[in-house]
Amino acid sequence: MVETLADTVRVYLLLVRMWSRAAWAYRTSFVLLTVATAVVTGLDIVAILLIFAHTPRLADFTLPEVMFLYGTSSTAFYLADSILGTVDRLGGHVKAGTFDVMLLRPARALVQVAADQFTPRRLGKVAQAVTVLVVSLSLLDVPWTPSRALLVPLMVAAGAVIYGAIWVSGAAFQFVATDASEALNAFTFGGNFLTQYPLVIYGREWLWALTWIVPLAFVNWQPALYVLGRPDPLGLPLAFRFVSPAVALALAVVAALAWRAGVRHYRSTGS
Repeated sequence: MVETLADTVRVYLLLVRMWSRAAWAYRTSFVLLTVATAVVTGLDIVAILLIFAHTPRLADFTLPEVMFLYGTSSTAFYLADSILGTVDRLGGHVKAGTFDVMLLRPARALVQVAADQFTPRRLGKVAQAVTVLVVSLSLLDVPWTPSRALLVPLMVAAGAVIYGAIWVSGAAFQFVATDASEALNAFTFGGNFLTQYPLVIYGREWLWALTWIVPLAFVNWQPALYVLGRPDPLGLPLAFRFVSPAVALALAVVAALAWRAGVRHYRSTGS
């Protein structure tokens, strides 16, 4: 029997509900940890505010523009983190033999790994990022055309898929190298940190690499250039401002193939 997308989503939500009810059993702890998570995450925007306390512009970008980059990147990242962030623990499941158990259950292994130990307090990070994004949108001095307004939610959704694809691809690599979670963090958490700022500050070589090798520039940089009415430092055509969904789809396909190959060649620990 072929499992449909609706079935997959339903199973994921059931697992999320189970873990959420477990977390909610300790309500005071849950609330305090959610608030603490949002506050700690907010230190990133505090760092940006401190930078602009000493300079009116960063690489010719104003504070609202950098807040917009931060808001779009972080919202996309924390959405992906909330849904798929736990897949970076796959190596631990492989070593402990618990992945064998997941393969025996009547649900997709990826869904089980993604929902494993889900905690709603991660949504505190999403709320903080969305707050910064909303504030930045109210402060931006740009003419809000329909294309600009539509591109904002589109870039966040595409960015979340891009980050999610990187997470799944990195998890698939852990079938071969079970201790590769730290290397994966360099592309996920490290990628989020890079895209919170104008990519031009890292130099032309890094900007080129983040466009053509690890395409994090399509998380928010390329579409943000259109929203902010800025030229591309690499001189890429205007059409590149709108290809984030296509890049997200391509990376999602690569991630799905990598995961399928990893599961297919997985050898049980025998436990």
